[in-house]
Amino acid sequence: MKKKLIRITTVPLSLKILLKGQHRFMSQFYKVLGVSSRGSDLQEVATKEGIAVAEVEMTRTIAPLKDLVSLWNFYKLCKKEQPFIVHSHTPKAGIIGMLGAKLAGVPHRLHTVAGMPLLEATGFKRTLLNIVEKLTYSCATKVYPNSKGLEKIIKAEKFAKTEKLKVLANGSSNGIDTSYFNNEHFTSSQNEALKQQLGIEKNAIVFIFVGRLVGDKGINELVAAFKELSVDSQQATSNKQHPKLLLVGPLETALDPLLEETQQEILNNKNIISVGWQHDVRPYFAISNVLVFPSYREGFPNVVLQAGAMALPSIVTNINGCNEIIEEGKNGWIIPVKDKDAILKAMQHCLVNEASFNIIKSNARKMVETRYEQQVVWNALLEEYEGLV
Repeated sequence: MKKKLIRITTVPLSLKILLKGQHRFMSQFYKVLGVSSRGSDLQEVATKEGIAVAEVEMTRTIAPLKDLVSLWNFYKLCKKEQPFIVHSHTPKAGIIGMLGAKLAGVPHRLHTVAGMPLLEATGFKRTLLNIVEKLTYSCATKVYPNSKGLEKIIKAEKFAKTEKLKVLANGSSNGIDTSYFNNEHFTSSQNEALKQQLGIEKNAIVFIFVGRLVGDKGINELVAAFKELSVDSQQATSNKQHPKLLLVGPLETALDPLLEETQQEILNNKNIISVGWQHDVRPYFAISNVLVFPSYREGFPNVVLQAGAMALPSIVTNINGCNEIIEEGKNGWIIPVKDKDAILKAMQHCLVNEASFNIIKSNARKMVETRYEQQVVWNALLEEYEGLV
């Protein structure tokens, strides 16, 4: 009889996207139950992954009373289901999942760290988040930072004992399916049709960002840098490259809104194209030349893996995860955090150094294939599960 495995995330989109395909793979060996807040995405996970799901409402913000209700509900679920393993992802699901599972007597409590919002917090909020992080790790029997950089941060902050920590494979929560993220799925005629639809000239150099349009993703700096690049290109009449900035992702105004001038520039600059959230980001990678990902903090960013698999070099900030996937001058460029001028300089470099750009571009896909193929990550996690006593 298969042992029961609970995978818990704060919102169902994380179960659906962050761990896509992993549930179906693990269900060959375990009876998998996906747990998250309610939503249509949760039922989609059940259908596409072929697993059972359960709702436990959780908030992404600090909400003590609601969090206690979430903890009680997850505790009751664990007592009912009697899982062999509870494996949590995302910060709020981490504390709810690990504390609830410990109180319910679940023997194996695993938490994957894929980013730390607390790194950008200050004052009382930072102190509170530090306490929650330490409590999450103390309740876990094993903690998996999904990058070596995150592991170093956890050790430096003394959030967990070293013996609890392990980075699986070469990092990443789910690896990358390079057969799916592959330019060969898109013909030149399809690419040209999408460019025409978006108003992008045939010979345009397209810088792409994929992710949430919020402050800590570096969007304010990116848009400010591109504004200067766009003006420079218009003034240099001999420049026929017509750079464009393609933004793929939802505008979020609740937790970390963009500056008003950034929002106005996105609306008014004809060289900035914002297409919102997209179910399939591959067509947009296929018409682009460079990923620009100036995030302030990450765990192990899937979007940089996706871009690499689609043969795009990346401009990334010098933060954990990003600086492990990208090697300076080999498959992209690494710049300082929160530095508009560095973003501008890197984009200008891509426009004027065609020979070196093409060499770096040629390395992008093979460096992802050899280090982060999805099956490698799945097998490493399965080996962890199988090694539990």
